[in-house]
Amino acid sequence: MTKADVVNEIAVETGIDKTSVLASVDAFMDVVKRHMLTGENVYFRGFGTFLIKKRREKTARNISRNTTIIIPEHNVPAFKPSKTFLHQVSDTVKVSPDEASVV
Repeated sequence: MTKADVVNEIAVETGIDKTSVLASVDAFMDVVKRHMLTGENVYFRGFGTFLIKKRREKTARNISRNTTIIIPEHNVPAFKPSKTFLHQVSDTVKVSPDEASVV
């Protein structure tokens, strides 16, 4: 599902025109990004949390050059679903055997 699909579905369900819905979705994403850039987590009860995860420094290998490189400590954005949302997904979404072998 793309952002355009989300905007279309919200517009159909609410009866609000697509340009207003698009402006709202864009504003939502801007607010989440802005607060995460300041190091603040964003919480949505019953849905999940947008948070910053710290990755430790680690040693990696460049196998084509046979060298070792150091990947410095860095932060990455992440999403952690709430327990209720996680249970809803695990109870309703079925994984086919083909998809299970890939994971």
